[in-house]
Amino acid sequence: MKRRGFMGTLTGGTMAGAAGLSTAQDQTAEGSPLVKTPAVIMAPRADGVEVVWAVSKLARGHVEWKAADGSRGIVGADRFGFVPQGDEILRVKVSGLKPGGSYELRTITDAADGKDRHESPWKKFRTLDPSAKETKFVVWNDTHQNEATIKQLHASTPKGGDFLLWNGDTCNDWHQEDWLVPTLLNPAGQDITDERPMLLVWGNHDVRGKWAYKVPEMIATPEGRPFYAFRSGPMAVICLHTGEDKPDDHPSFGGRVAFEKLRKEQGEWLKEVTARPEFRDAPYRVVFCHIPLRWTEEVPNAGYENGGYDAFSRFSREAWHEVLVAWKTQVVISGHTHQNAWIPGTAEFPYAQLVGGGPQPERATWIEGKADANALVFAMKNLKGEVVRSAEFKPLA
Repeated sequence: MKRRGFMGTLTGGTMAGAAGLSTAQDQTAEGSPLVKTPAVIMAPRADGVEVVWAVSKLARGHVEWKAADGSRGIVGADRFGFVPQGDEILRVKVSGLKPGGSYELRTITDAADGKDRHESPWKKFRTLDPSAKETKFVVWNDTHQNEATIKQLHASTPKGGDFLLWNGDTCNDWHQEDWLVPTLLNPAGQDITDERPMLLVWGNHDVRGKWAYKVPEMIATPEGRPFYAFRSGPMAVICLHTGEDKPDDHPSFGGRVAFEKLRKEQGEWLKEVTARPEFRDAPYRVVFCHIPLRWTEEVPNAGYENGGYDAFSRFSREAWHEVLVAWKTQVVISGHTHQNAWIPGTAEFPYAQLVGGGPQPERATWIEGKADANALVFAMKNLKGEVVRSAEFKPLA
């Protein structure tokens, strides 16, 4: 498959926004705001979340939370006995909360020199509830720093729900370090975790560029790895990292990636996680991964030497297929191709494949999902609110 050419077709505002990321972060001298982004609520779990925010200079921070039942708490220590601190990113992991609880939190940030202090607004969220009767969520993919698309996605997708899953390719690449903070923590100036926590699935563009290794500093996941699993109501979710769309030894990667090993590790991990009772017996079984595991036209040779790339991750499918079939995976949800698609299950590939759209507003899509005792339903919508794909699954157990 040949290069899609999305870089040249992004809106003018997108490229201006990407260029503006540099100038915005150059202004970190005296007088810059101490806190540069909203408090981003990530990696929801049944017992808590992780909060990440950016600062302009050396600072320390903590999180205050309060529950609907009147209980309150302060989280201000890391695993090594330090108050969370840093000169760019602050992170606080909140634990000990109740499953399915309604909470609010805010961050308190103090400059290390004692000259500035910031209190963020209170933000609402819910912890995951594995025993809930239903779950609601939304999915984005392939935003690629397109500010017009991100703003419309943020305006279109409903607030609340159990989580927002950002299914890869937040960026084009990380050739400039100062693109990371605004792209991941304040995309297009939007507070995307307003009333809902976020989960990120890595895409192939999220691992490109010399500064890509810093993404894990700014993105929290439930288990501290780029692959993880969780239960939300009747739905079991497994999130996987498909890596790059070319072999590890491709010269464009400059020897920086080792995804073959990571795919094998995930394959072994899948055997363990799918055997856990809460996943083994789940009524609905869903996989999220950025690069599809199936595609409409599966060519035997992608032509890497001539600029080609994988439209689907054959490497990942070979590593995971047998386990996914044994788990009775119902659907794999992906992005990557910039063409929305629906591929029903077959005898050879029992899991269906749902693929979201691209970064331009006219191609962009978002998915609204809901699972209850009757069905798991996905409605893929464009930015006009029109349903362009839909799928429904009956419970397995």
